[in-house]
Amino acid sequence: MTPLVAVIVPALDEEAALPAVLDHLSDQDPCLEVIVVDGGSRDDTLVLARAHPLRPRVLVEPGGRARQLNVGAAAARAPLLCFLHADSRLPPDGIGSLRAALRDPALIGGNFDLRFDGADRFSRLLTAWYAVQRRAGIYYGDSTVWVRAAAFAALGGYRELPIMDDYDFVRRMERQGRTACLPGPATTSPRRWQALGVPRTVLSWIVIRWLWIAGVPAERLARLYRAIR
Repeated sequence: MTPLVAVIVPALDEEAALPAVLDHLSDQDPCLEVIVVDGGSRDDTLVLARAHPLRPRVLVEPGGRARQLNVGAAAARAPLLCFLHADSRLPPDGIGSLRAALRDPALIGGNFDLRFDGADRFSRLLTAWYAVQRRAGIYYGDSTVWVRAAAFAALGGYRELPIMDDYDFVRRMERQGRTACLPGPATTSPRRWQALGVPRTVLSWIVIRWLWIAGVPAERLARLYRAIR
């Protein structure tokens, strides 16, 4: 049977996080298409992906995250694509929610209600703020973006930007048709501000987003963003 949902996991130097997310997907649904797209890892990410009992399809694309996502989408057979970060998790019935969304022909895509997986005050505050932003149609890849494969193709996929590729895609998808924030919560890791600190993390997010809106090229903005693993 052709699976209804393909989960695409972009990975780069994620040996610490990848096995756990694949274990998580093993518990979701036996008829799930799982594709891991490695971005040229220098650690054991590829080895762990290929050895995992889930036996995901493993691809290699070192051209940046947006290209990883596009390559994964092109390889998928399922009519619905779900892009899951290695440090994120779907809700317990996340695949069921995606299948229900697929049955609604008016929906082209969306994301999940999100909770940052930390006990600290900032995690709770950011969780609340993300909910407010979602009402305005603003969300990012860490909230697990999903989209019909046909709509993804019509949008031309992700633009291959070094940063803000998820924000750019979501804004274009919101203009294309009706979307939905599926119940959750999905969760994602607080590892960024645990590594960099809250003030530096918030400042970088605010500066990058508003410079992007002002038209500063993504190539320049990427210098302000430090990858955390």
